[in-house]
Amino acid sequence: MGNITILDLLGAALIAGFLLVMVHHSGARMNETLFTTGNDLVVQEGLVSVVETLEKDIRRVGYCRDQIRIPDQSKAMIGADRSTVSFLTDVDSDGNVDTLSYYTGTTAGLSGTPNPRDMMLFREVNGKNSYGMNIGLTKFELKYYDVNGDSLKTPVADPTLIHNMEISLQLENAYPYDTIYSFAAWRQMRLRTRNLSHR
Repeated sequence: MGNITILDLLGAALIAGFLLVMVHHSGARMNETLFTTGNDLVVQEGLVSVVETLEKDIRRVGYCRDQIRIPDQSKAMIGADRSTVSFLTDVDSDGNVDTLSYYTGTTAGLSGTPNPRDMMLFREVNGKNSYGMNIGLTKFELKYYDVNGDSLKTPVADPTLIHNMEISLQLENAYPYDTIYSFAAWRQMRLRTRNLSHR
């Protein structure tokens, strides 16, 4: 009778140990899921925000409320490289021509974040009022195409040849979960600007 009680106790302890391990693993898995889901949401929201701003600005290349101020819209693109673009537009629809530029900071990573790949994306109006977006950007790539759809080599020597462009973005969260970074990517294929297309 005494042996059966000891065996019962050992069996119960063994089962309780397995249950504790399962509960611990379930809790760890739930924490991982909550953390990564939260990170995914932050990255997705950052991506949506930057894409909305970029698309709005790029679609207005060559636009001016006072059309006389940009008479030759083919000259609205003034600089085009793999990770830099500059063009003429009317940023605040006041009838004045502005120079709007997008460019990235260094790819060495931002100080203060553990992600070695993140960099700033800058939006600059008229060479000043630079607005840096710390959004976890790890890729900002631009490709340019002429009126025939042929790819133009960057940096584009003659920006007047640009008819449309392709933008690729990738964002990662600044803080990983167990060395894994959540990420979101977006690519706009052949983004057309009305003013460059109708010239």
